[in-house]
Amino acid sequence: MGENVDSEIIEHHIEEAMEKKDARSHAASSSSFLENFSAPSESDREAHSGTQSSHRLLAYSDALISIIATVMILPVAHTKMENNEELRESVQLLLTTKIAVYLMTFLIVTVAWAAHIRLFQVIVRIDDCLALLNLACMMLITFLPYTFSLMAAFPENILGLLLFCGCVMVMGVIQSVIVLYAFSRPFLLNEQIQISENQNFYKHHILKVIMRVPLMCFFASIFSFIFFQLSYVLLAVVIFLPYISQSLKWCRSKAIGQVPESPDSTLFYTYLPNEPLSKDRVEAFSDGVYAIVATLLILDICEDNVPDPTVVQKQFGGSLIAALRVYGPEYLAYFGSFATVGLLWFVHHSLFLHVTKTTRFMGLLNTFSLAFVGGLPLAYQLTHEFPADSRNELEAIQISCVIIFFAGIFQLTIWVVALYNERETLHPYVRYGGREHIFMLAKLSLYPCVALGTFFLTCILSKFSAAIFHLMEITVPFAFIVLRLLVRVGRASLRLIFCPDRPDQRGIVVEEDDETRVPFSALVT
Repeated sequence: MGENVDSEIIEHHIEEAMEKKDARSHAASSSSFLENFSAPSESDREAHSGTQSSHRLLAYSDALISIIATVMILPVAHTKMENNEELRESVQLLLTTKIAVYLMTFLIVTVAWAAHIRLFQVIVRIDDCLALLNLACMMLITFLPYTFSLMAAFPENILGLLLFCGCVMVMGVIQSVIVLYAFSRPFLLNEQIQISENQNFYKHHILKVIMRVPLMCFFASIFSFIFFQLSYVLLAVVIFLPYISQSLKWCRSKAIGQVPESPDSTLFYTYLPNEPLSKDRVEAFSDGVYAIVATLLILDICEDNVPDPTVVQKQFGGSLIAALRVYGPEYLAYFGSFATVGLLWFVHHSLFLHVTKTTRFMGLLNTFSLAFVGGLPLAYQLTHEFPADSRNELEAIQISCVIIFFAGIFQLTIWVVALYNERETLHPYVRYGGREHIFMLAKLSLYPCVALGTFFLTCILSKFSAAIFHLMEITVPFAFIVLRLLVRVGRASLRLIFCPDRPDQRGIVVEEDDETRVPFSALVT
């Protein structure tokens, strides 16, 4: 049954690809047919001669932004704490500085990345000028972590805040120049805008949305000279600005009535939670974060776990194997952490394999999940930092469980949000009532449930906390292997307990009518 479902899903994706290929070939044949009757003018040839597809530029931008968003965990993970120092006090100190800086950096950088996605959903082709302008924008994005480091090291000095606000304002100017340049050459825009009669409306609407964040940073820089705490509040508002904007618009509509808008005003840059984001770019950015986190784990092994030759000669009699035995817990923590990162990526891949449309709200939840995934190097560092059976080791393991729990729970939340618009966002097999629905629920729920169970077990059996945590890391991969079998056994057991008289319908193949099935959102309502 599982193989049949997998093959049907693969066939579905192949059919979609074939349909797209046929459509492209049909469009190409139609265009070639028309070219026989109307040859392009010289100006058209000159206009299109210097343009190219934006795919490679977008891939480079996604890779660069994912690296910048993730590497800010290194200052947090490499913070050395003494064995006699209470971890709870150290974490409280970190939360006020480095962890807060990491989270704000990650979220602000992903806000810039989401703005980049929306911009290049409008601009589908580039030329040399646009490529250079995009590089200038990327340079400023890569400088943002340094400004946050200054803000963390000197929280009462406004220089770091002014540098950050200056970078964001210059980025806004560059993006505005990109928009003006692209609209002056309409062949760079997507087809929907090219054929629209409201290009000026689109241009002014996009410019207005782009300049909102630079304007808030401008006010934040002014308030930094008066009351700098308010400046940090304004920066935090930038992260949730789309949802605050929509809430204010809803309150205004309730107070003074609905404001009439242009029919085209809701197609681009709407700030609506269901505004579509490019699924390919969301997957590319997520893959970049997972790959970087998995790679960062080995840096500590290469840096700290290579013994000095003189120490090996003096203390271990030249035996390298004996010297490496000392680092046994570090190796175990590395392999367990790598397996955790890899399996979280596997769940993310399985989820987006069945997602047909990614919305802005799903992108925000994905950002939160990736922010906790980026904290896994910190979890790896903490799990082998302290002596065995110490209070600090117990708290470090519990922090690791919390990080894994939230990384998994946000993935589950993405799926739940997608279920509310399942006809637009999900493949039929994983919708409510679909044949893969329960299996997908089990796959997404496995890590949150296991992390939560491990956390409470370590609270009860604190003496065996390290053994319980490492056992969890080892057994979860095997649980994924036999997960489909466990789901079938669980469903059969529940059927025997609660519906013993219900006939077994596994041999009856009935194609469920998608139109008559009750959607998940209607069921919840």
